[in-house]
Amino acid sequence: SAGVPLTVEAVGGMFGFVFSADGPIRRFTQVAMADTDMFRQFFHGMLKANVYFAPSAFEAGFVSDAHGDDEITETLLQAKRVFATLKT
Repeated sequence: SAGVPLTVEAVGGMFGFVFSADGPIRRFTQVAMADTDMFRQFFHGMLKANVYFAPSAFEAGFVSDAHGDDEITETLLQAKRVFATLKT
């Protein structure tokens, strides 16, 4: 809804997101061409909101049973806020 080119892939509790409109992501070349500057903006915006992701655009994230509805809702709320600030 913020007009940010983003592709998300997930398997079970593992997920990854790539700042690219070239989805679905199936090849390394697609990942290599991702907008790492936009990832950096997103990562630091989320960090300021106390939401911690892996610091590299090329790492996977993991959801576990330690992440309940409250944590996921807060993450989505903060992500929406940060997406609105990204410079595309």
